[in-house]
Amino acid sequence: MESFNSAPESELRPLLTECLAVPRWVDAVVAGRPYASMDALLAASSGAAQGLSDEEVLGAIAGHPRIGERQKTGGVSARWSRSEQSGVDSSQADRLAAANAAYEDRFGHIYLVCATGLSGAEMLGNLSSRMDNPPEVELRVVNDELAKIAALRLQKLIGS
Repeated sequence: MESFNSAPESELRPLLTECLAVPRWVDAVVAGRPYASMDALLAASSGAAQGLSDEEVLGAIAGHPRIGERQKTGGVSARWSRSEQSGVDSSQADRLAAANAAYEDRFGHIYLVCATGLSGAEMLGNLSSRMDNPPEVELRVVNDELAKIAALRLQKLIGS
């Protein structure tokens, strides 16, 4: 925690943006330093990630690849994304592509789930269960998924 707490803000901001690309969230996490523990950091992250505006949610998911696809850009976020989606195997690629397309047709944005620890089949089931959500409810679900992803990425960033 000490290196996170003492890191220059100019170095920390781009790394935090890799965790959750919402400037207001980054501001809140930076402003909350120093954190006494990882739990305190995660609590602050969660609090700051709740209630994102629709525009913030849509902006944050713009940098995420579709489930089953690899991020086209390099960097920390692309590495994390590959690791997070490791439960997807090639045999599910066509089904995921079709499900992603149906979701995008319905909601106008990519399907996002905190994929860590989920198999491809579990992600397909999750996507299917969310298809009946009203669009405004689905954006809140995506907000919650972004908060989970941010927490996991913060833990990777800190190294614990």
